[in-house]
Amino acid sequence: MKEAMLYSREGDRVRCRLCRHNCLIEAGKYGICEVRYNDAGTLKSIFYAKPISMAVDPIEKKPLFHYKPGSSAFSIATPGCNFRCDFCQNWEISQYRHGDSPEVAMREVLPEAAVKNAKTHRCASISYTYTEPTIFFEYAYDIAKLAKAEGIGNCFVTNGYMTREALDLIRPYLDAANVDLKSFRKDTYRKVMKAQLDGVCDSIKYMRELGIWVEVTTLIVPGMNDDEAELKDIAHFLVEAGREIPWHISRFTPRYERTSTPPTPPATLKRAYEIGKKAGLRYVYMGNMPGDPSENTYCYSCNELLIEREGFAIGENRITHRSTCPKCDARIDGIDLSGRVK
Repeated sequence: MKEAMLYSREGDRVRCRLCRHNCLIEAGKYGICEVRYNDAGTLKSIFYAKPISMAVDPIEKKPLFHYKPGSSAFSIATPGCNFRCDFCQNWEISQYRHGDSPEVAMREVLPEAAVKNAKTHRCASISYTYTEPTIFFEYAYDIAKLAKAEGIGNCFVTNGYMTREALDLIRPYLDAANVDLKSFRKDTYRKVMKAQLDGVCDSIKYMRELGIWVEVTTLIVPGMNDDEAELKDIAHFLVEAGREIPWHISRFTPRYERTSTPPTPPATLKRAYEIGKKAGLRYVYMGNMPGDPSENTYCYSCNELLIEREGFAIGENRITHRSTCPKCDARIDGIDLSGRVK
């Protein structure tokens, strides 16, 4: 265990200020995330340097389509999450409870070793993903700081429920984030995610203010967030936050406690795609739809095909070294888009 960042003492209790739950934790108890523990007045992160998953992934898998396309990301996660989504796609590792087997985590991998792994595999970035990076913030922070010094980028794949204080702290080292915007109804967030929608929306806007590149994913779950009015509300919010934010609309498949919910009909995703484009978003993508042309990046100005994709594989990348469209010279939004970063 390692002493946590961003907490304060209130008598024998500790107030965690890392995520927007702001848990007030009694001595000997855990926060909502189940991985932050009040050890006699000291808040501890119980899985520091104990990853449950490490892999080399295409950056497109995060999904991040406008951050170093075609490059590799060293992905890392520890157990746990501060949300309790019943449709979680990675529930085996994210929905950890402190009574679970103590062998749930892998062997110790110190931050220096994580960065060395990224360098060995020629990864352009490190992605804190699979579970929720906010709950292993200290580990992610220490890795990210070392990675930045080595010229390696850092990306969060997150539910966006961290505090502004946490974002201020990680900002010098965090280049990009894909934020799950799981719904646009306060009631759904409260009942299903056990969280507040406003906190996620504020994080998206604040990341933008801080200069962090943001992409947003919405997993469309039949019967939960597939209403056309709600999809329009998401699209309009994103346009307001920045029409250049790529919106990834992903197809749900039955998982965890929603095994009786059917997969998202392709027609629903196509309608959401149309809603996003009509609202004025420059880049809308459909996920978990192999071979669909919506996986490609097109110029928002002239509709020229810029990056051709099949699944997570990049075909031709025609974006110029100036991050512009070769046909109309419109500037394409993102970071290191020309494909020269591998």
